[in-house]
Amino acid sequence: MTAEDAKAIKRELSHLVSSVSPTVNVTCQMIYQGKNWQSRVTGVSTDMPDIRNWSVDEGRFFSEEEERTYQRVCVIGTTVKANLFGEDDPLGRTIRIKDMPFKVVGVLESKGANGWGQDQDDTVMAPYTTVGRVLQRSTFKSINMMNLSLYSMDDLEEAKREITALLRQRHRLADYQDDDFETRDTTEIMNTIGSVSSLMTILLTAVAAISLLVGGIGIMNIMLVSVTERIKEIGLRMAIGATPVNILGQFILEAIVLSTVGGAIGVAVGVGGAKLIGEIQHWPILIEWSSAIGAFLFSSFVGLFFGFYPAYRASKLNPIDCLRYE
Repeated sequence: MTAEDAKAIKRELSHLVSSVSPTVNVTCQMIYQGKNWQSRVTGVSTDMPDIRNWSVDEGRFFSEEEERTYQRVCVIGTTVKANLFGEDDPLGRTIRIKDMPFKVVGVLESKGANGWGQDQDDTVMAPYTTVGRVLQRSTFKSINMMNLSLYSMDDLEEAKREITALLRQRHRLADYQDDDFETRDTTEIMNTIGSVSSLMTILLTAVAAISLLVGGIGIMNIMLVSVTERIKEIGLRMAIGATPVNILGQFILEAIVLSTVGGAIGVAVGVGGAKLIGEIQHWPILIEWSSAIGAFLFSSFVGLFFGFYPAYRASKLNPIDCLRYE
């Protein structure tokens, strides 16, 4: 694809397409004074802020004139600003990208991580014309991709059909030939992210279920050993008036306390570990306390469920046999 393809789409499908940006990507080392940072440089057009709904926090975006005349200007993300300039004002300063000087004219507002966990602020945007000629040093007019937005998502399928037909016509593809390009839309990306998230949820649920099963069996074994070691105590309590219900309640309570203490430790380790990682990696951490409380209460249910059999077995012991037990 070429930048002319993008211009043709904007010109001939203006009733559907609101903005189009040819895009070229290159990963480069960038230097400012004694600091250096490696980041991706994205060559875009002036339509990109509208397409990405990404405004400039400081300064300005480059102009159509700067794009047309191959000016070495750029707009940087907040991660690049922090690593190259620290607390200094980057506007008007010159950084070297692949040994080429670029003037910083703006700083993009912070976007944070995307759905894949990639830092969107670790980026530099420059005119695609400049990136292709100066950084890629390409004599061809090809682009890596184009980004575009529609007036309405209701026109998505129609737009994909017309864009495909227009590109096939421009690329002179016969009916029997496959497309030499690929179209993707945000719904496909979101569906992919949703599928990955669902798979991760299933895997984590399976791991949690196995952990609960192993933990519950451990509680049951401990309580069975406890019943065996305290048979005389059980017989003595029954001899002085304790009912089977009392014995049942005692051992169920002990199992619940055991699992609840373990659940409290687990919640504390989970919350503390999340906050520690957040401090180290500078990630925002959101803790759903309702989920933490739910996990704590569920640990009590595990103790009740797996502790019932040992408690029931203790309540059915014969007091005479218990007192004779050696």
